[in-house]
Amino acid sequence: MDDVRTSGNGNVDWGEEVFRTLRRHGIRLVATVPDGGLGRFLELCDADPGVRLVTLTTEEEGIALACGSWLGGELAVVAMQSSGVGNVVNMLGLPNVCRIPCLLLVTMRGEAEERNPWQVPVGRAVPEVLAALGVQVLRPESASAVGPAFNEAAAQAREAAARGVGGPVAVLVSQRIIGAKSFAGGQGSAGGERPASGQGPASGQESAPGASS
Repeated sequence: MDDVRTSGNGNVDWGEEVFRTLRRHGIRLVATVPDGGLGRFLELCDADPGVRLVTLTTEEEGIALACGSWLGGELAVVAMQSSGVGNVVNMLGLPNVCRIPCLLLVTMRGEAEERNPWQVPVGRAVPEVLAALGVQVLRPESASAVGPAFNEAAAQAREAAARGVGGPVAVLVSQRIIGAKSFAGGQGSAGGERPASGQGPASGQESAPGASS
């Protein structure tokens, strides 16, 4: 790995580390239902003319897009909030059965300091659900470990594909790393996530699972 980037407050900028790793692996397609926890990573992807950032209407579209990308010879990333994992359960059968590698970058909810009860059931179930569907799951324990975990996931995906046993690999970025959602304004609005790792504050309204915020 190269030198690890930190934010102005000294925390590891895991979003930039993932972005730099993505570029080193020559990945040029990122599909996402945007989430505040992914903000820094998505900003960097959007600003780089060498990366195509595709905004989805629902997460399962990203799985299909990643599979099509691999048929064209390129590995792709699907980035989502953990609530979106519930939307891709059926679609994950496609890369699993067809042995197509794809990378999932998942920002977790329903964990540390979660204030929205809607997020808790799916958030807690995500690791086991993905594992039951044959997805390799990597769970970095700190902001500094996210970039290396993503690097390992990309390497695993390519190596498995070369052996004819490809499939999806997921990196789950815990809520302890991202920071818990805060609720400001007294109207139930989401004032963003309290940044725990150099990520900028998120914007947008809080919502029930299936509609990331």
